[in-house]
Amino acid sequence: MVKGYLLIKLVPGLESDALSQIRATQGVLTVNLVFGQWDAIAVAEAKTLFELAKIVVGEVRGIQGVQDTTTLLEAEL
Repeated sequence: MVKGYLLIKLVPGLESDALSQIRATQGVLTVNLVFGQWDAIAVAEAKTLFELAKIVVGEVRGIQGVQDTTTLLEAEL
């Protein structure tokens, strides 16, 4: 499994609806609001990197109210 940590910047005024849609996205495990440069952090998981990319690019980034994302991939040493 591939796990990604999505740093999400939201459009002011659209946070609540955007967060609800992100939480409802298949493959998204958790979503938490944070303070700072980013507004939320989501954890997504998929079987392959390609499937994780489809979640991020095809789903999360297409949600109204999502302004920007950065994805960090979980690594093992």
